Amino acid sequence: MRGLLDRVQIDHTPADLIVVDDFHRLPIGRPYVTAAIDEATRCVPGMVITLEAPSATSVGLCLAHMAIDKRPWLERLEVEALWPMSGKPAQLYVDNASEFKSEALRRGCEQHGIDIDYRPPGRPHFGGVVERLIGTMMTMLHELPGTTFSNTRERGLYDSGAKAVLTLGELQRWMALSVACYHGQPHEGLGGRTPAGVWAERAAAQGTPRTVTNETAFLIDFLPVIRRSLTRTGFTVDHVQYYADVLRPLIACREHLGRFVLRRDPRDISRIWALHPETGDYLEVPYRTWSRPAISVWEHSAAMARLREQGRAEIDENALFSMVEQMRRITDTATATSRKARRNTERRTKVRARGPAPPDPPPTPPATAAPAAAQPFEVIEQW
Repeated sequence: MRGLLDRVQIDHTPADLIVVDDFHRLPIGRPYVTAAIDEATRCVPGMVITLEAPSATSVGLCLAHMAIDKRPWLERLEVEALWPMSGKPAQLYVDNASEFKSEALRRGCEQHGIDIDYRPPGRPHFGGVVERLIGTMMTMLHELPGTTFSNTRERGLYDSGAKAVLTLGELQRWMALSVACYHGQPHEGLGGRTPAGVWAERAAAQGTPRTVTNETAFLIDFLPVIRRSLTRTGFTVDHVQYYADVLRPLIACREHLGRFVLRRDPRDISRIWALHPETGDYLEVPYRTWSRPAISVWEHSAAMARLREQGRAEIDENALFSMVEQMRRITDTATATSRKARRNTERRTKVRARGPAPPDPPPTPPATAAPAAAQPFEVIEQW
């Protein structure tokens, strides 16, 4: 008999619902749901809703949500519900998508003692437990205004975009309540028992799984991996310079250290985390120029593409951030008329709301501008 979180299945799906932006309350498209289910109890220990397509970061966010005590998270959502299912899984059972075979996920799982097992290729029924969960979740969404239903035939003449009313945050709250309700309903796979009841029984007999107290530190272990050499001015990643005083001892002996393993959050590249080659700890390294705005990888890539279209053979950091600023102005002007612009603005708003944590000011600042006021990076579930 499997114990709690002995094997957990994870998968993604586009939500059968169109959401609206926070400001105009106009449609911005379908978000994505990444959900995990414990095979032994059929409980949902982790779930995230994002505006980005499935990626290694989606998996890391879901694992971080799975591993933490969810009471503070529910309080932030202003949701009154019980969701006691938390802890690190012993094994993940996933399909063969690229995000499940990424170096980020593999290294993170190795660090936390989590095994990864893959479904046989071309055998989707091997992931039937999580597939049924996702099917149940999407069926529940069909009751909400703005649903896309499962297919165009079922949707018929229903105008999903015109009927949409829920923001991403409101959908997240609704889903949290729905999962709590699901845990209390009889489950056919458990012989008519409830997932919550089976979880409580096994927790009493076996003890609760190990949880994580610092979700940020846990998530870092699952962020995408980049390798760069350290120079006397810090690290340069995709034309952006990063520096912190904590690097000074390493800069002095950088010739002997080789390339560093760096972690970067695609949603907010205003800082990176460098793996210390001796201690194994991650060092937080912000932009060298503190006054730069927090941007996402997607904004960065779009700005790079635009600069190349203009024939810029050499791209520097100033040109890159100038282009980001121009593109943001265009997007802000178009938000009332363009769904894509509203979606991009909403993604950017999530970065601003999360905000980069300001580093401690060094004795000799590496940049001329002072750091902008920002909020801590402890709240990670929003995009």
